[in-house]
Amino acid sequence: MIKRIIIIIATLALTSSLAFAQSTPKHIVFLSGPKDHGMIGRHDYEADLRVLKDAFDNASNVPKVKTSIFVGKAPPAQEIADADVIVIESSSDRDANEVHPLFPPDPSTNHHGYDDATKAFLQGYDDLLKKGAGIVILHYANWAENWAARQYYLSWTGGLWVQIGSKNPVDQWTMQPVNTTHPVLNGIKQWTYRDEVFSRFLLPEDYRRTNLIMATPQQDVNHMGTQVASWAYQRDEGGRAFVFGGVDFHDNMLIDVYRRFILNGIWWAAHGKVPNEGIDSQTPKGIEPYKEQPPTKR
Repeated sequence: MIKRIIIIIATLALTSSLAFAQSTPKHIVFLSGPKDHGMIGRHDYEADLRVLKDAFDNASNVPKVKTSIFVGKAPPAQEIADADVIVIESSSDRDANEVHPLFPPDPSTNHHGYDDATKAFLQGYDDLLKKGAGIVILHYANWAENWAARQYYLSWTGGLWVQIGSKNPVDQWTMQPVNTTHPVLNGIKQWTYRDEVFSRFLLPEDYRRTNLIMATPQQDVNHMGTQVASWAYQRDEGGRAFVFGGVDFHDNMLIDVYRRFILNGIWWAAHGKVPNEGIDSQTPKGIEPYKEQPPTKR
């Protein structure tokens, strides 16, 4: 009788634990650079990420999520220890007047490493990813100058954008999905649009990488031809990465397939099950079509 009671109690405890695990929402952390350069409607990192945050907050075909957004320098990793995925859209580390949430401006370093405080800060994020958190890197944030930053990116995502060798032209791009059985491409068909697409990445041969989008520029002023513009990466310890070189012009958030693609990538990197039709979201309101304007002051 006592043995039977113990079994019942253990079963109830396990059931309760599983129910709690299933009801605990995934935590999506958005790390945004400030608007530190460029024309209005371009490199509006926070505005882009708030559209994506709102899409997840109101998505009808994925479970309820927890979302957080930080603008400027990222918080210490221990403050977001429950993060299932970290999404970064920002400037790179190349310029003293621009901000990357994780990597200090390279001109303030010796170009090969960091001071002890920065090392400890970055180690916290590295540990978080090694425990299984996903990471998403969008657009200009893929550019890393400091050699230590480059090593982190190669470890986390399997590739990066490097000055001179890589390119980022503004053009009309045709975005062709490949490896279409990958969940990130659920509900995604070819689209053509105007964007500055970071491409011609440094991508070492790696069985853990799955190319997702092959992009072809219409004018092709750099004579690049078709290039990898996005990939998914499955790290050995279980963590995932999603990288996309687009996401410059803010009004592209009005393109449903483009927005769905980014949402799918974030959700997959968070170990979410991407719906067969892709993540559903309402077309955002209040976004004006881009118009050429004088650049904003630093």
